Amino acid sequence: MDFNANKAIYLQIAEHVCEHIMLGTWKDEEKIPSVRDLAVQLEVNPNTVMRTYDLLQQKAIIANKRGIGFFLTPDAIKQVKAYRKSVFLADELPQMFRNVYLLEIDLEELQKRYQTFIEENFNQN
Repeated sequence: MDFNANKAIYLQIAEHVCEHIMLGTWKDEEKIPSVRDLAVQLEVNPNTVMRTYDLLQQKAIIANKRGIGFFLTPDAIKQVKAYRKSVFLADELPQMFRNVYLLEIDLEELQKRYQTFIEENFNQN
């Protein structure tokens, strides 16, 4: 995994885990890689993965079953979407609005491009 120097590694790992959940690679109530296994896979310090897992536990995305390992919660997808939505609205959307304003992109053009994006990427009939 290539890490962005502008964002904490544990947050980037959290995004990686959340993507696996949202894509269905990891399913609700399923065991996820151990701290050590994920650290080896991503070539990071296990303490960094533990920090990620602590964050995801606070967000009710994963739970620790003592002696067994970490598991996704029954409503992990719902919790991931809530977490990712709050991060997007707080961190990414203001920057996007700034660029829209500075580049004088009108809402009609944004709406058209958004609709095209949805049709090309998600409406696969």
